[in-house]
Amino acid sequence: MNIFGVFLTFFLYTAFSWVYAKKRTPALNPVLLSIVTIAVILKATGIKYEEYMESAKFLSFLLGPAVVSLAIPLYKQLSIIREYKKEIAVGVVVGGSTAILSAVYMLKAFHAPEILQRSFAPKSVTTAIAMGVSEKIGGIPPLTAVLVILTGILGNALAPELLNIFRVRDRVARGLATGVSSHGLGTARIITEDELAGAVSGLGMALNGVYTAFILPAIINFLV
Repeated sequence: MNIFGVFLTFFLYTAFSWVYAKKRTPALNPVLLSIVTIAVILKATGIKYEEYMESAKFLSFLLGPAVVSLAIPLYKQLSIIREYKKEIAVGVVVGGSTAILSAVYMLKAFHAPEILQRSFAPKSVTTAIAMGVSEKIGGIPPLTAVLVILTGILGNALAPELLNIFRVRDRVARGLATGVSSHGLGTARIITEDELAGAVSGLGMALNGVYTAFILPAIINFLV
């Protein structure tokens, strides 16, 4: 069994995590550096992306259990989350709507084609949901998938730092902002720093996926 992809991914992420622990700066984010380095290695060696993914499919399999495991901190923090259920609901609607509107109107300001506006609109939800929504509203699903990944990488690298800059101290607010705006990768980052924020982030990610899947097809023709 070819496990080249598993070994390469684990090795790079472990190495870059060690570097990041020595000097915590967004430029040294281990997720970002691992992705860039793998892309460079594949390009330099001529290894096809499909071959790499086939050899790393065990990691892809683990994504499912990893997402399900987010229910554990959610359950542990359930009493606190219940206290903020109204705020979380409002935050998902406002944050999900802002993610859609900012993407569409930024592109409209630069006179981007309508198909790009439709492709960018669902960028802040998980890949599977975003691609389905993109196809339904007339976007380009593969492009949307790339945008989702880029959004997640930026959230993983920058979300806590941006929240610190804007002095967002409330743990629930930090988690909700991260999960709604940068889905799984953002959640993976913030849960390592604060379990409550991570639990809320996972919940926000899931709720925003549902919200976007329902609201975006209904309003997209009024936006573009």
